[in-house]
Amino acid sequence: MTDQVIDEQAVLNCTAELKSQLKELLGNYGIDIVSVDSAQSIPGSFFGEREAGLIGHQLFVRDDTPVHSALHEACHYICMDKHRRLKVDTDAEGDYDEENAVCYLQILLSEKLPSMGRQRMLLDMDRWGYSFRLGSAAAWFEQDAEDARQWLQTQRVIDENSAITGRLRQ
Repeated sequence: MTDQVIDEQAVLNCTAELKSQLKELLGNYGIDIVSVDSAQSIPGSFFGEREAGLIGHQLFVRDDTPVHSALHEACHYICMDKHRRLKVDTDAEGDYDEENAVCYLQILLSEKLPSMGRQRMLLDMDRWGYSFRLGSAAAWFEQDAEDARQWLQTQRVIDENSAITGRLRQ
């Protein structure tokens, strides 16, 4: 973790090391990580500025893109049905239940990134302003996310033990 970049919001950004880890993890889902020059706007970014962008199977990130944003957009790709996946461009168009599942899955996937982990993801989600009924990402994940877990299990994205299956929603 020698090239870890933490910014003024104190969130972990997509350094070269983390991009490499993301490529390895997300490549299993058919997602390609595309690096964008720091002076350029990010293609496919719904929120603009430094947030990750999604067009088709390509996830666009800059060095200042937060890792939570990259994983969030990747999880939209994983959780959307195959018809939306074929045409996704900037707006994932997910519903309330899918959005919760995306947040839950990004926390699970963060455990597969040696430079991130669950606790750091939860902290970064809170620092960035993700909003949950119980006041924090950790409280939501541990006490109020049964619906998200069940959604992911029904879609076979995670198994009955909440282990990641490596499968896309069909």
